[in-house]
Amino acid sequence: MKHVVKLLLIFLLFNVLSIYGQNEKEAKKLKEANKIFVKFAYIDAIKVYLEVAESGYQSQELFQRLGDSYYFNANYLEAVKWYDKLFLLTDDNLSIYFLRYSQSLKATGENELANILFDQYAEKEGLVDDDFKTAEDYLLIIENNSNRYLMEPLSINTDGVDFGVGIQNSDSNNKKIIFASTGAQTKLSKNKIEAWTGLAYLDLYEANIDKSGIISDPIKLKGDINTDGHESSAIFTENGKTMYFTRNNVLSRKEKRKEKRVKSVQLKIYRAHLIDGVWTNIEDLSINGTGYSTAHPMLNAAEDKLFFVSNMPQSFGQTDIFMADINPDGTLEAPVNVGTKVNTKGRESFPYLTDENALYFSSDGHFGLGGYDVFYIASKDNNFSGNLLNVGKPINSSFDDFAFVINNGKGYVSSNRKEGKEKENDNIYSFVETKPIKELTTSKIHGVVIDENTQLPLASTIISVLNLNNEDIAIVKTNNSGYYEVKEVDRFQDYVIKSLKRNYDGADAFSGKNEKDREVNFELTRNTFEPKNGDDIAKVLNIIIYFNLDKSSIRKDAQLELEKIIVVLKQNPDMNIDVRSHTDSRAEDSYNMRLSQKRNKATIRYIVKKGGISPDRLTGRGYGETELINNCRNNVDCSEEFHQENRRSEFIVVD
Repeated sequence: MKHVVKLLLIFLLFNVLSIYGQNEKEAKKLKEANKIFVKFAYIDAIKVYLEVAESGYQSQELFQRLGDSYYFNANYLEAVKWYDKLFLLTDDNLSIYFLRYSQSLKATGENELANILFDQYAEKEGLVDDDFKTAEDYLLIIENNSNRYLMEPLSINTDGVDFGVGIQNSDSNNKKIIFASTGAQTKLSKNKIEAWTGLAYLDLYEANIDKSGIISDPIKLKGDINTDGHESSAIFTENGKTMYFTRNNVLSRKEKRKEKRVKSVQLKIYRAHLIDGVWTNIEDLSINGTGYSTAHPMLNAAEDKLFFVSNMPQSFGQTDIFMADINPDGTLEAPVNVGTKVNTKGRESFPYLTDENALYFSSDGHFGLGGYDVFYIASKDNNFSGNLLNVGKPINSSFDDFAFVINNGKGYVSSNRKEGKEKENDNIYSFVETKPIKELTTSKIHGVVIDENTQLPLASTIISVLNLNNEDIAIVKTNNSGYYEVKEVDRFQDYVIKSLKRNYDGADAFSGKNEKDREVNFELTRNTFEPKNGDDIAKVLNIIIYFNLDKSSIRKDAQLELEKIIVVLKQNPDMNIDVRSHTDSRAEDSYNMRLSQKRNKATIRYIVKKGGISPDRLTGRGYGETELINNCRNNVDCSEEFHQENRRSEFIVVD
């Protein structure tokens, strides 16, 4: 994970803290180390920091920097050592250190203390709510999500760093995988080693995949892509002709002498085009800028949105996921942060979009098993507002797991898990998904409807499933056995289930979230209603018609109530009714009269149009606030419950 963390944490520009109370010699050394640290040369910085620490000097800043230097290089064992000292020295630490300390402890197997620290982090960040209690709750959820993948390492892995697979289609229907690699460590030359990790610079490699899935020996990507800097995270358009990839800016020797500021070291996303088998015409995109970095691009299925990672000013945490619209001419709109459901105070990276626009990404800010974990969240209109899921073991481990891609149940993920290796370098794994993640996000609502007295099944009963916004999710009918079933509703949502059967009183039931299997049965009472002149059908059938504020259109929940009126009219073909619409006393009298009249007309129109009822059988008008049934008149302070009594519709039987 060293190079991946390097590419992610190059985003972070650390403020050098003031130094107080140390002697002149140690102050000089610490300042020297800080200069190296903010240039991301962690290997060199560690040497100086350790020399200062071994002299006996202690400070919050020193222990933070030592812990961070190891944390950003995925050396969690050493990170724990210095975070231990930091928290023994003071408990007055920023919340981000509770998170880093927790993640480091999990990566080294110290789960009990890791969970305590994560709970403290969650409390400091205000994350504790009805959906999150403690880290133990999350561990149980992760366990339930686990064991859905079969994994194995790729044959192309070297003893260096290998990560981040992109799939390129070609005209011959063959596929290539493109990935970042340092190559075999034995072939490295000294001038290719960089200071952050002590490893080689990354280049992009390609390898062919034949129909049986065998991967050829990789070669470096042809064209103008690879430079003396880092290249990684390549993704492609469906036709394989356009590539987006990450590169750090490379300065000439002259520029390096002139430019010594940290902000000159940045990551940028570039776009390249395949011409005659060679990648060329490389574009510096408008989303790139000074003072921040962009990296790890991903296209949605329609190829009109680019998702990426950045630490630009709109970020909530250290690195966030952003989205920018792609115009038909290839230009990009201003980036938009995808929101706090995804992004945290920690690090989010490596977005991957499915064909359904669900998002997979890696994060150390959400609760996981250690280091980076892979997470999943569904989307609606590119709005990630659903429930977040940790994809579980074996994709996630106590190490860093990232760069997840999947298509038709097969995919690749990168990890620095050790698995018998001497070094914890990044490797690429292929996997097969044995159970779709969608099964973890959905519930089945089902049940049986019977007659309360006879206990016999009631066929053709209408079952409506509504969310708490009174929006219809599904409408089905029971079969001859009285059974109904609604598949794939959102597991993390509450629902109201309504049943409606001719000649029977309707019934409602509440179904709470987080249940995989929801059984909701009904026993309906036969309706013996024999309407007579002057009866209010709404009272008899407990019908309440709701309208949105200042609106006269019929809401979906009101439609279901009006269906009951239609059933009664069809059962009694000689019946006529007078529809009377009322408001409460709030707003002007004249306004309420007009509003009630509009609602009355909309109600009658619905019964006629949807129910096929003759308009000759219906009369009605709006009464505004002229017939209040309680004392909630103008300028009287009443509760919402009493006002609601006046906002009513009446359906009076008339000759």
